[in-house]
Amino acid sequence: MIWRVRRVLTGHDPGGNSTIIADGFAPNVSNAGDEDAADRPVRLEPPKNGSILRIVEFPPDSQWRSRADAREAFGSIGAGHAADKRSSDPMMHRTRTVDYIIVLKGEIHAVMEKGETLLRAGDILVQRGTNHSWSVRGSEPCIVAAVLVSAKPLGPKKKTPSRKTKKRK
Repeated sequence: MIWRVRRVLTGHDPGGNSTIIADGFAPNVSNAGDEDAADRPVRLEPPKNGSILRIVEFPPDSQWRSRADAREAFGSIGAGHAADKRSSDPMMHRTRTVDYIIVLKGEIHAVMEKGETLLRAGDILVQRGTNHSWSVRGSEPCIVAAVLVSAKPLGPKKKTPSRKTKKRK
């Protein structure tokens, strides 16, 4: 079952006063200005300097993992560049975003290159442009709210060479 959420959208009337311009179940949307831009393809990442809020239902791994074509999946949402082709996890990817993931229902593992953690309803993960994947190992889907904000990915810390100081004479 798809989790439907009520979305209330604010905007401005012709006189410049703030008003409610939409109130109802959220379609597949992106909001630009005072218009509802629902007629656009789904993309993984927001536009540069933009953001996306979406509700995502992750099915249990047993329903899709053995049959998924990661390249096709990422390509279908304009994110062919995001997949980590070196990883043994076909869904490992990295986006040019800072993501705020709020678990609404169920459980999901946030999988990193080194380590993972189980997230439960009410938990929040701040995903800072690092390689990651998701895994629902139980029998029930997991529903998350995800806010993706365009950002430069967090790179690995570079070692700073030690500076030798010259002695003064």
